[in-house]
Amino acid sequence: MIAVARLATAIGLAGLVPFIFGALAIILWPAAEALCVKLFYIYSAGVLAFMAGVYWPIALQLEQRCFPLSPIWTLVISQLFFLTAGLALLLPLAAQTVVYPLAYLILYIVDVRWMRLYWPGWYRRLRMVLTLVACLCQILAAVWLLAAPAVSA
Repeated sequence: MIAVARLATAIGLAGLVPFIFGALAIILWPAAEALCVKLFYIYSAGVLAFMAGVYWPIALQLEQRCFPLSPIWTLVISQLFFLTAGLALLLPLAAQTVVYPLAYLILYIVDVRWMRLYWPGWYRRLRMVLTLVACLCQILAAVWLLAAPAVSA
């Protein structure tokens, strides 16, 4: 299990690199701001959809083990976050700057409330760090974008 924890931690932390560099690129590379914004939010959508996908195998386990959590609601929640991730890309930039960090925080709250039983302690701590850094990067980018002149993203 230690090998899995280490690998998952390494992969999770590596997944923060595009958030960190994306937010910095939006701020520090004005010539490519529009491209950086698009890539940043496409990556945000992809990660949110990926994280929502965690609920599918959990729903299957819930159904097989007769846990009190509803497998139907687990799948519905997964789909709501997946759809939010993809459809938010169609929204104006100002809306995206709010939707993505909010969706990440809500998904984390749902994760903590519903999935305490299924994840080891190291993963819950890792998710907290990953969510915090991803949201801070999104908020930093949002503050910059909303304070700066209009970007055509």
